[in-house]
Amino acid sequence: MIINYNVSSMIANNALARNDMALSKSLERLSSGYKINHAKDNASGLAMSRRMNAQIRGLDMAGNNANDGISIVEIADGAMSEVHDILQRMNELAVKSATGTLVDDDRKMIDDELQQLNDEIERIGQTTQFNGQNLLDGSFDLKGYSNKDAVSVEYYKEGMVYGKYEIESIEATFDDNGFITATPTLIGPDGVANELKNPLNPDDKIAVDISYRYDQMTITAKDGFEIRLTLKPDSANPNVFKAEDVELDLTGIGTMTLQIGANEDQTVELCMPPITKKNLGLAHTNVLTAESSSRAIDEIANAISFVSGIRSSLGAYQNRLEHTITNLDVTTENMTSAYSRIMDVDMATEMTKYSSLQVISQAATSMLAQANERPSQVLQLLQ
Repeated sequence: MIINYNVSSMIANNALARNDMALSKSLERLSSGYKINHAKDNASGLAMSRRMNAQIRGLDMAGNNANDGISIVEIADGAMSEVHDILQRMNELAVKSATGTLVDDDRKMIDDELQQLNDEIERIGQTTQFNGQNLLDGSFDLKGYSNKDAVSVEYYKEGMVYGKYEIESIEATFDDNGFITATPTLIGPDGVANELKNPLNPDDKIAVDISYRYDQMTITAKDGFEIRLTLKPDSANPNVFKAEDVELDLTGIGTMTLQIGANEDQTVELCMPPITKKNLGLAHTNVLTAESSSRAIDEIANAISFVSGIRSSLGAYQNRLEHTITNLDVTTENMTSAYSRIMDVDMATEMTKYSSLQVISQAATSMLAQANERPSQVLQLLQ
């Protein structure tokens, strides 16, 4: 028997220390509800869980963004619903004014109301807002540019092939009012009339149709291809228009970008063309004569069709965003479940382990006391 070193006590003390450490960890898991409280508990698990947590919180915010997008669409659609109603009233006035039973003074009074309604359409387009941002003034329309001051891109359809279109020449004649009097001539880069090159594939030729209204020329083709240009005649020779080596840059940008995912580039673009008299083709509409009234009926019908197309697109956006929100909710649910499996402690299992450790700790404490008593037995040999 020895008295300088109590090895039995050291063994019991080390066992008690290890058990006390395990008991503390178990107590921490039970009190926090987490299986991983420190990086030392599970380094790889902690890294995975942090990434998952960032993803979950990002998905929650993306859902909020999508809901804001729905709010924007509803506001824009509500405004254009009123524009539709205004156009219907304008159509009634145009039809009324086109009849031969009215005199010019009658048509003047009808035209006064029609112009007020036309101005209201312009006002709605300029003042409809969400969070201080104008929605229908062209702020979130696709941007297009021309290399010639005399040719400006007013509008082109969403979804068509974007890029740079080359035109060898555009020719048109104007009357004294500054309106195109006959279908303009468009010559493509290969010298072929009414033909353009696909900017994504120069070997692909696009056969186009040309139409006009007032000072605007519209280029259309199959598959929804449509470009609307405004031609500005030279003040020195206002009746003859010619522009050569015209390049149209249809950028495909300018729309409102909604972040609807937790990761980069998980976005959706909202395109909202401007609601203006010019874009609706109503800038020169009047019912002062029987002839202009008949022309107004066609112009208003085209405007109604244009607004209907925009509202149809907005409805499609809203349906898409609603499906996006549903998908985000399901993804968040599944991601949270995976995160829980990594981070959350099984309380029943941990409580069983804690009870076992508590018993072992009590036993170790008792054994340490016994080991500390053993050296005192040597005194019996010294008596």
